[in-house]
Amino acid sequence: MKISNFALDELVWRFSQDYLQDYQQRFQHLPITEQAEDWPSPCEQGVHQDIFSLWQPIKVTETLTFDNVEAALEVKLHHDIKAYFTAIYSDSLDASCVEGDLSLLFAWNLKDFARLQENIIGHILMKIKLKQKLTVFFAMTDDDDHIISISNDTGAVWVEKVGCEPHKKLADTLAGFIEQLTPRIPPKALETN
Repeated sequence: MKISNFALDELVWRFSQDYLQDYQQRFQHLPITEQAEDWPSPCEQGVHQDIFSLWQPIKVTETLTFDNVEAALEVKLHHDIKAYFTAIYSDSLDASCVEGDLSLLFAWNLKDFARLQENIIGHILMKIKLKQKLTVFFAMTDDDDHIISISNDTGAVWVEKVGCEPHKKLADTLAGFIEQLTPRIPPKALETN
């Protein structure tokens, strides 16, 4: 069975598990991030070297929606946008595709999901003000001026320079884009930097 037969949320989950497995093979422990006591996450799985949190992506178990975003903007968001951002809680996951390196963005916790929604609202308001086609970002590139976004009309995945129209199509669907990604694990863990 090809991966493309799976729902988008399952594709996101499978990619996160591939990332986790590759990370653990390289470092023999879960991924780590700096501890933040005021920013807890259900992803956190323990402490590493007293200053880092061990974490892993987890499936979202509560109901997360974009109803408030859609009502505030009077816009219906593409179903792939909603499925992607409500599939898992996770720190960003680094990946590579034929076009280069990127970081997939996710919510770390429920408060981060609310912050993500605010950022999406800001992005869409900018697009409306500039009279551009609506997109929603879901990944960052190594170039801070460029993001990877989903066309709200078609669901196609594009590269766009912040404040500009998308300029390079990467895939017809978000599922098709995720299928072509490979996890990109850092050469060193945080504690060795």
